[in-house]
Amino acid sequence: MAYTVEVERPLPFPPAEVAREVEATLRDPRSWGGRLGVTLRRVEARPGLRILLATPATTDALCAPLDTAGRVSCRNGPLVVLNAVRWASAVPWYADAVSSYRTYVVNHEVGHALGRPHQRCPGPGSPAPVMQQQTYGLQGCRRSVWPSPAEVGGS
Repeated sequence: MAYTVEVERPLPFPPAEVAREVEATLRDPRSWGGRLGVTLRRVEARPGLRILLATPATTDALCAPLDTAGRVSCRNGPLVVLNAVRWASAVPWYADAVSSYRTYVVNHEVGHALGRPHQRCPGPGSPAPVMQQQTYGLQGCRRSVWPSPAEVGGS
């Protein structure tokens, strides 16, 4: 799957840095590409998937009819929209690990682009599935940023 990485202007995030962070996540063997044996490749043009870091207002507009309420990211068709507020400061349970939250949100939204549905916390103290909506809370799970074997197998 070919993808581009873009940053809405005038956000204060250098596009090259955001692209490097997204690419590092998607190239990691623990990510969807490595786990599923698919190639996720960043390109400059003609992507199958556009990954855009955007303001909350733009996120809301591009994610509609999904309700992101200016607070969350989404995947809508061939577009992954990463909410810049979350990119900057994560959520309270990731406040000490913003970079880890970024890895989580990229894996979560790209997981949707690969057809993966939401998952629930399997039980207290378990690692949260990457397809769990961790932005809303961990529901007793421990934060986790990579797809689990169960998610890869579709269980």
